[in-house]
Amino acid sequence: MSIPVIALIVAGVSLLYAVILSYIVLAYDAGNDKMRQIAGFIQDGAKAYLGRQSTTIAVVAIVVFLVLIFAFDANGFALGAGFLVGAFFSGLAGYIGMSISVRANVRTAQAAHTSLAHALKVAFQGGAVTGFSVVGLALLGVSAFYLIFQKVGNTPLVDVPNLLIGFGFGASLVSLFARVGGGIFTKAADVGADIVGKVEKDIPEDDPRNPAFIADNVGDNVGDCAGMGADLFETYAVTLISGMILAATVIETQESIEYPLVLGIVAIIASIIGSFFVRLGESKNIMGALYKGLLVTGVLSGIGFYFVTRYTLNDNYIFAAAIVGLLVTLAITVITEYYTSTEYKPVKDIARASETGAGTNVITGLAVGLQSTLMPVLVIVAAILVAYYLGEKSTLANGIYGIAVSAIAMLSTTGMVIAIDSYGPITDNAGGIAETSGLKKEVRESTDALDAVGNTTKAVTKGYAIASAALAAIVLFQAFTHESGAELVFDINNHFVIIGLFIGGMLPFLFSASAMSSVGKAAHAVVKEVRRQFKEIKGIMEYKAQPDYGKCVDIVTKAALKEMIFPGLLAVLSPLIIGLLFGPLALGGLLAGVIVSGFLLALQMSTGGAAWDNAKKYIESGEFGGKGSDAHKAAVVGDTVGDPFKDTAGPALNALIKVINTVALIIAPIIAGTHLFS
Repeated sequence: MSIPVIALIVAGVSLLYAVILSYIVLAYDAGNDKMRQIAGFIQDGAKAYLGRQSTTIAVVAIVVFLVLIFAFDANGFALGAGFLVGAFFSGLAGYIGMSISVRANVRTAQAAHTSLAHALKVAFQGGAVTGFSVVGLALLGVSAFYLIFQKVGNTPLVDVPNLLIGFGFGASLVSLFARVGGGIFTKAADVGADIVGKVEKDIPEDDPRNPAFIADNVGDNVGDCAGMGADLFETYAVTLISGMILAATVIETQESIEYPLVLGIVAIIASIIGSFFVRLGESKNIMGALYKGLLVTGVLSGIGFYFVTRYTLNDNYIFAAAIVGLLVTLAITVITEYYTSTEYKPVKDIARASETGAGTNVITGLAVGLQSTLMPVLVIVAAILVAYYLGEKSTLANGIYGIAVSAIAMLSTTGMVIAIDSYGPITDNAGGIAETSGLKKEVRESTDALDAVGNTTKAVTKGYAIASAALAAIVLFQAFTHESGAELVFDINNHFVIIGLFIGGMLPFLFSASAMSSVGKAAHAVVKEVRRQFKEIKGIMEYKAQPDYGKCVDIVTKAALKEMIFPGLLAVLSPLIIGLLFGPLALGGLLAGVIVSGFLLALQMSTGGAAWDNAKKYIESGEFGGKGSDAHKAAVVGDTVGDPFKDTAGPALNALIKVINTVALIIAPIIAGTHLFS
């Protein structure tokens, strides 16, 4: 049985496991009528937003499909078909995760009546549905198209991986829209709810009197479940494809081309086994329980990698390169937790700075975010050095392939990583439902404990996604250089390269400015609406009247759909324009600039924003005066600044980097000898 066929079978097993978990989660008790009513509001809002977002993206996808068909005569239909399926699968991965998350939240709140361990189990199983749907669909799509393209038209094996880039492009573009749109939605609602609710009205975060309460909880799902699902689907698929393209371009052996699929097969099996180890022990260490599953997955993957590498390539150096990828996952996890957990100095420093006001909170938070770039960069640099060396020492004698293998190995455990990430918004919603439904104090304490860990797991996953994006982009860049012309040398003395570097370095900042500005405008509209309702709907504060939740949901939905268009156009058109105007050297410089500045900016925003959030949570736990204190009010301001950092602009930069690189790879043959300036 061939490797691609085995990959299809294992992908099916992953999807079947996700279906089984879905049935298990839905069989749990959904609580009383009040809890189900609130959960219903969240479900309806999430479904309505995702439906409208999907319609908008579908229009864009059809246009891109037609452009691909007519722009590329020989391979146009193959690229276009791959693009449509990649876009559909990416959206489907996010939709599946969101659909289960908005049902697992209320069941987690109800499970907290029984025990903390039971609530953790329900939340994790809900998140695991997203994780195993994502990796199952990604491996299914890549391996299926790999087989199809070999059969249709008798395409030579070494040319097949290049056709897969259409699938990766579709996944990347949808990921960009999902991340930007979902991020604008969730943070506009969150900021609007906090400014009026917490600061002006001095009511809890999850209070049914706040008109933006439902929009805030809907945002957790469309941003952190649907958005993250599409994001890591794209990263996983593009990394597999880039490794296969590189192998086909510079090594040209079937074993090296299919080896990325082998790593995906092993890691999915390891992730399924690892998911059974997520259980709470007597120590009640929630983070430890989640990490236990991740550690088991990593160890089993490493063992499996050894045997399959011996069987397929018979090369210990390539196996060692794969282990480097697993170690990067471990290192990034530890580093990100240090900067974002309430247990460590950076978050405590931000909380302490809140005692002297919002200004010092913001200054300290910015400093933590900037400082948090150091260690991940050193880890990535070390990984590149070691993986390249191992690739050169291998029988394949290619250092970049060693880097590609490390990136693929790092992404191979995506199923477990997303399960841990999606657990976060489920527990966040569970806490909101518990508070709004008036559940007893013990239940709320359990959901608070789960939510506090969820903030850290979401931050860790963003760090993982950003680091993996950097490694994947390096491999994509190498593939681009070969497609543009093997003789190209990106010399810093060449003025076209310098032009590309400056423009590429600027793009992540322009992109982030657009995303941040969009959140600000939408949040402004939410604040005005919430204030209006408190003023005009008499009896809200006394629980005698119910706010119009739907109005706030509608405001952020329209804003998100409108504002996600410009970032998408920026990502698609910028490499096209630079390539056509200045040629492959300038486009190569642009890619280098985007990779470096995008990676650093994404780290700073995502980690710094999460640190601000947990500094607020740390104060709310009773430190530095607790809830309602001046320090708490200052921390709310810092969290408000950090929200669009960590959940809108920061994570979306991953997709920006990949979209620009995949577009460049697609158009490389066109611009190789044609550009306006010479």
